[in-house]
Amino acid sequence: MSLKYAVLAALLEGEASGYELSKAFDVSLANFWAATPQQLYRELERLAGDGLIEARVVRQERRPDKRMFTLTEAGRADLRAFAAEPPRRPTAIRDELLIKIQAMDGTDPEATRALVEERGAWARAKLARYARVRERLLAGRSEERYLEEADRIGPYLTLMAGIAFEEENVRWCERVLAVLKRRAPLG
Repeated sequence: MSLKYAVLAALLEGEASGYELSKAFDVSLANFWAATPQQLYRELERLAGDGLIEARVVRQERRPDKRMFTLTEAGRADLRAFAAEPPRRPTAIRDELLIKIQAMDGTDPEATRALVEERGAWARAKLARYARVRERLLAGRSEERYLEEADRIGPYLTLMAGIAFEEENVRWCERVLAVLKRRAPLG
């Protein structure tokens, strides 16, 4: 999948500047699709050139002018068609830490422990951020009420996937650290 559909999906929330989209990627889409600001701006230009989004310039007095982007009807149609297609292939894990764990035998166990502790800390930090996003989305409602009443539930459902993923990362890190601790005398 290209960044194209992640950007189009982000614009379902409404008009946004490139900066706002970059922040949206950091907060909500990063749990399943990462993009640098440079990639995002290049994709916005491509999408505008393809007629899938429109850009308008907003004049600002004390800041540079900014461009605001919205989905066109062609962009909505393309996104609907994409959403109806089955994924091309199952998700595959590509994780540098797992390669390091695979190759850890014979290396410094303390270095491995530090890497796993760092991953656990990252996962906990993401869980804290996701909890804040969840509270903002729910706005005092129960999850059940939100899922019944909200205009769009896709962002919440993807947030649930991100939470589950990071909770599993925390569990895995804790398990690996326990194994490393038990094996410490063997190292």
